[in-house]
Amino acid sequence: MEEWVGSIWHKYIVQKSHTEFDHARVEFDDIKKSAGLVFRALGGAPTKRVEAAVPRDYYARRKLLDKISGANQQISLAWQDETSLRLPQSIAIFDTQQLNRELYLWLVALAAYSPTHFTHWARDNQAAVTAVLATFPTLRPRYARLAAATLKLRTPLASLPKSLQLLEHAVIQAILHPETPIDFPVANYAPQAIYLWLYPNENIKANPFNAADIDCEEEQTSSLMTPQESLQARKKSERVEEEDSKDSLMVFRLENLFSWSEFSRVNRAEDDTEDEDAQRVAEDLDIITVAKGSRQKTAKLKLDLDLPAAIEDDLPLGKGITLPEWDFRSNQLIPAHCLLQPMLPKDSQPLALPASLASAANKVRQQFQQLQSIKNWQKSQSTGDEIDLSAWLDFHIESKTSLARDTGLYLRFQSSQRDISTLLLADLSMSTDAYINNEHRVIDVIKDSMLLFSEALAAVGDPFAIYGFSSVKRHHVRFTLLKNFAEAYDDHIRGRILSLRPGFYTRMGAAIRQASRILAEQTQHRKLLLILTDGKPNDIDNYDGRYGIEDTRQAIIAARRLGLVPFCITIDQKADQYLPYIFGSNGFSVIVNPCQLPSKLPQLYHQLTHSSC
Repeated sequence: MEEWVGSIWHKYIVQKSHTEFDHARVEFDDIKKSAGLVFRALGGAPTKRVEAAVPRDYYARRKLLDKISGANQQISLAWQDETSLRLPQSIAIFDTQQLNRELYLWLVALAAYSPTHFTHWARDNQAAVTAVLATFPTLRPRYARLAAATLKLRTPLASLPKSLQLLEHAVIQAILHPETPIDFPVANYAPQAIYLWLYPNENIKANPFNAADIDCEEEQTSSLMTPQESLQARKKSERVEEEDSKDSLMVFRLENLFSWSEFSRVNRAEDDTEDEDAQRVAEDLDIITVAKGSRQKTAKLKLDLDLPAAIEDDLPLGKGITLPEWDFRSNQLIPAHCLLQPMLPKDSQPLALPASLASAANKVRQQFQQLQSIKNWQKSQSTGDEIDLSAWLDFHIESKTSLARDTGLYLRFQSSQRDISTLLLADLSMSTDAYINNEHRVIDVIKDSMLLFSEALAAVGDPFAIYGFSSVKRHHVRFTLLKNFAEAYDDHIRGRILSLRPGFYTRMGAAIRQASRILAEQTQHRKLLLILTDGKPNDIDNYDGRYGIEDTRQAIIAARRLGLVPFCITIDQKADQYLPYIFGSNGFSVIVNPCQLPSKLPQLYHQLTHSSC
């Protein structure tokens, strides 16, 4: 009976204190893509992510009903730092979905003109609002609607204590007249949340108006992004000191380690198993506690990936090629920063096309052989099948005023010459060793794709080359030759492709620069650079993250300056987070099912080249 009464009371008191309009709620996932487009279109940083943020503590004056129910201790606020713009996971502040959606887009526009670090939170927000409305006058009606709806929800001045009335009056005037400088008085509590403004990127633990100038420190956030990246919102963090521990060095002989051939079937200890509930627990936490290690990195044991012995490695071709690399931190191209090593696959033997691909190869060859016989109307011909009426009209008009030549007045229906060369650059990093199903690895799918792609281009007669790449730091970028433009496609090329093995890391910028040099030397009018990958650029010497993305983007920009047409084909399902910035919105294609890559690759090539041939 007691529990039943308690549940009824809890439900009643929570409903009485609930102020949001659930029927008009707009989720962040519904506007995520449009918010990102608006943010960048209005001048926001192109590398800054647009993400959801969890509610955080807001120490404002609370009503008695809120204190009883425990509600409104945390509020969804919008804020940003150097890496991302954080918007509420959902907005149900207003009673219509239109206003809630407009609030999302308004916050995005405001973020494009707001500083990352505030000097005075309220005045900086006023300045940002003024800048947005001055730059985009069409947003004034939207801001007016949002401001009017916001003021209706605020607590009336008469209901507030006298100590907060002056501050609330200043806030109202700042919302109604953002272009007018306002003096904000000191108060013991923060004002009621202002959802039209961005907040500092730190946890608000005190009233932000307790000083004339507010210096906001950057919030230390913890990006708990698992391989699945299911966390939709960032967590707040709390930094603590690391406890002193006396860890001793574990000394052992490497000869005592089991090799793969000496495998022993033993039960794994429970502490060594992965905690399946760890992700769920992390999502439920409001605060993530982190500690900064005091030990130097050199004092820790580090295992690195070594290159195979020369007798077991692929065959190097020459001493290597030095290439530049883009450093976004200094905003410059560092000359001779990378060493690219051309290589041939080791122990490759001439091999026929695998029987498993015979049927698909015959179908692809038949489709592409038909492209050789496609005919088009050729204009400005001296003789032809029909009269070119447009040319005849021009000739007739010119002959009235001057001596006109009667050449090129016919249309001829004949086969057009395909004037295109293609270079396929494939990512051979260690991630291609992963299995996509019970039978095939990523590297197996890539090899099948290369073979069917080669069968298609050999059938149509387009010149093409195929290279693969992987890397181990900047001084060893492996550039594997599978077929150059001078070689004919035969069993030797098939043998090289079938002998491929997963490599190391993905230093994409250097490989693209070398591939661009090779492709730019071809004489064809149209030059297509196809890049086949399964993930984002990365390496173990600080090439991951923004550094690798920026370097790859600069390599693509340089390729376009050479007259090439770069296009990326990927099986990474999260590629839309970084490939639009590198290749542009129309410069890449994501293959949802990796097993379909062998059949999709020739189709994509046909789509990319059909309109130009």
